[in-house]
Amino acid sequence: MSWLQLIFDTSREQASTLEDALLELGALSVTLQDNVPEDGVDEPIYEPDRGATPLWQKTRLLALFDADTDADLLAAALNNALADLPPFRAEILQDQPWERAWMADFKPLRFGRRLWICPSWCEPPDPDGVILALDPGLAFGTGTHPTTALCLEWLDAQALAGHLKGRTVLDYGCGSGILAIAALLLGAERAVAVDNDPQALIATRDNAERNGISPERLATYLPDDAPAMSADVTVANILAGPLQSLAPVLTGLTRPGGRLALSGILGEQANAVAGAYRPAFTLFDPAISGDWVRIDGYKVV
Repeated sequence: MSWLQLIFDTSREQASTLEDALLELGALSVTLQDNVPEDGVDEPIYEPDRGATPLWQKTRLLALFDADTDADLLAAALNNALADLPPFRAEILQDQPWERAWMADFKPLRFGRRLWICPSWCEPPDPDGVILALDPGLAFGTGTHPTTALCLEWLDAQALAGHLKGRTVLDYGCGSGILAIAALLLGAERAVAVDNDPQALIATRDNAERNGISPERLATYLPDDAPAMSADVTVANILAGPLQSLAPVLTGLTRPGGRLALSGILGEQANAVAGAYRPAFTLFDPAISGDWVRIDGYKVV
């Protein structure tokens, strides 16, 4: 089977109206993307307001129709429906195994000295490494984003096994559970994963089971249900605003002398986030990856 795809280069103001018109005309799907201009400078949206549907000033809209749809008739109908129809082009998409095509984009990734994130369809690249099997899913966190990578590299460098017993790790804003599970595979004794999205907690439990983590080693909670604890290691990969507001909570959940890593922070936000955690924590110089930074340190005894 094949499909007819219409590609529009439009604006933020016109995108919603155009989307509605295309759906009315029988579009099977409509996708909105950042239309990166010729200068190559994109327009990332990091922290939209709650309830907002953010769009880019230059938006690319992709509409999918059955292959036997007449593109000329569609164009005529759109011209009648819209006063100012943006230019577009039509193309035929040939059938292919879409459910497998996207898998080619995901390969095993190494973080630090020994930790690997490996999709289930790939062979583990290092038999002596620590292998976390993880497939892309609904919850955030596969290791491909710099904010997650910064945390994974940090966890790989921690002494999570300890001399007498393993550490207790708090993963606040757990997403897929990648950080909590990585910590357990690296030697932590127990992890607590917290997220305000129930889907993330389901994904975390599923991913833990897939990696042979017993349920008693990993507990998952919504924020209001999270128990009081004194974590040896606290890691939070969220965003700058929530990290600032969560400073009293994360401070209270981390034991004196415990280690802290915060990610999801843009470079220009680092000072404000760091200020929210001082003087309760001694913080090191931020680790940098592109536009993103990780702030880490230890809680003052």
